[in-house]
Amino acid sequence: MKLTVDTDNAVLLLEEGGVQREMPLYTDAAFELLSREWVRLGWNQKYPYCFSWMGRPIIQLPEDMIRMQEVIYSLKPDVIIETGVAHGGSLIYYASLFKAMGKAGRVVGVDIEIRPHNRAAIEAHELFEYITLIEGSSVAAEIVEQVKAQVNPGETVLVILDSNHTYAHVSEELRLYSPLVSKGSYIVSTDGVMQDVAIVPRGKPEWDKDNPSQAAIDFAAATPAFVIEQPAWPFNESTLAQNITHWPNAWLKRIG
Repeated sequence: MKLTVDTDNAVLLLEEGGVQREMPLYTDAAFELLSREWVRLGWNQKYPYCFSWMGRPIIQLPEDMIRMQEVIYSLKPDVIIETGVAHGGSLIYYASLFKAMGKAGRVVGVDIEIRPHNRAAIEAHELFEYITLIEGSSVAAEIVEQVKAQVNPGETVLVILDSNHTYAHVSEELRLYSPLVSKGSYIVSTDGVMQDVAIVPRGKPEWDKDNPSQAAIDFAAATPAFVIEQPAWPFNESTLAQNITHWPNAWLKRIG
């Protein structure tokens, strides 16, 4: 595919498969095409690695986090479970939302390795009272049992999968953690962007199939209780309808 931006004539030229198409530059269609390439370029240049939340690196696309906070504000879950801790920025983010909402919620972070300097920083943070850290493989039976023990009957639970992003691992996480998700809540299979960035220098060709997005699609197809449903935007005065995201097909909503 070849894109040519002609600002002099305000057009975008798209050439694909030997066919050339021209469209007005300042349109939703042009925005979506350019945004997809911006996402690829930004991912390759590690754009999400320049953001933090309340002192901790968060390593997420800001739009995804803003969309997430609206879901959390709407659901007001009792427990947020996240597999994948890294520097702990997202755990702090969710904890800060609980505090802002005046809700005594709990954030459970699971990681196969919580490095000592990251653990020390998270435990020293003023919002650590909201957080429980569990170290071990997210798909190990004993770790899953420890996570289940953090949830009380009748509580609203949101699950976010952000650990090992292989198709096999995410598929297993979906199987193991989906029973914890409350009706009307979500299990979020993050970083399906891998499918789109397989072609960039930092990507890998096998990501075209081996990615969380495909795991989510296949899980939804085989599990009637869940559907892929991007949460609606509570506010939108534009004519746009597509997210700029690193999480395509990520939002699996429990409907049954």
